[in-house]
Amino acid sequence: MRYKIGTFKNSIATLELKERTLYHNTLILGETGSGKTHLANKIRHFVMACGIPTLYLDFSDPSIDKIEEKFKDSDTFFYLRFEESEAFEEALNQAIAERRNIYMAVNPSYFASKRSIKSQLSKTIQKQELLDNYYYFFQEIESLNGFYTKFEDFIYYVFDLVNLKKFGFTFLTQPNEIFENPRIKLLFTFLYLGRCSNAHYYNTSVLRSLKTNTFYYQYRMDNRSLLFNQIKSDIAIIDD
Repeated sequence: MRYKIGTFKNSIATLELKERTLYHNTLILGETGSGKTHLANKIRHFVMACGIPTLYLDFSDPSIDKIEEKFKDSDTFFYLRFEESEAFEEALNQAIAERRNIYMAVNPSYFASKRSIKSQLSKTIQKQELLDNYYYFFQEIESLNGFYTKFEDFIYYVFDLVNLKKFGFTFLTQPNEIFENPRIKLLFTFLYLGRCSNAHYYNTSVLRSLKTNTFYYQYRMDNRSLLFNQIKSDIAIIDD
């Protein structure tokens, strides 16, 4: 099975990547070494196989030699480091025109410190050519201080981005006490699972206890109840 990526713990069914992956958002929460990047890379290869170019934004700002080898296939890897310069802008525009799969290293300090100010980085991420043609990945960093003064502001920025995009959006980050804030949890659940009735769909303390490449898997069912989408949950074990 070409897009089989794992199994469910409580079902005989297999976990597969399907077309809905291209148009629905994915949230991957996990500690360092839990397999977040491994899972994201499987999603990335599925998206590319469907003919959609990808923009992978790594906010740890790695040099090219610090990026995992699994990303460096010659046909699917084009490295750029964000900077506020004409040379960068020209290189990015050419990569977009060629529909390259872009791995962009980004220092989050380039984001504006206030929501009322749109930084050059924000403008770059919201280029219409990217919004219309690319699937986005955000590789978050452990420290949240580099984005906005308040984490909530960054979430609303992501909310705007998600609603502008044609294709899906995968967000990788580490479990953090901020995710236990009911407002943040409700917003994330809405962004990544769909309309919901409460905020109790994941618990970061449970996530920390899972083994490598094992995730608490949840997704929105296509059939709606009277008011809300049903949320299906299981433990998913991702293949190595």
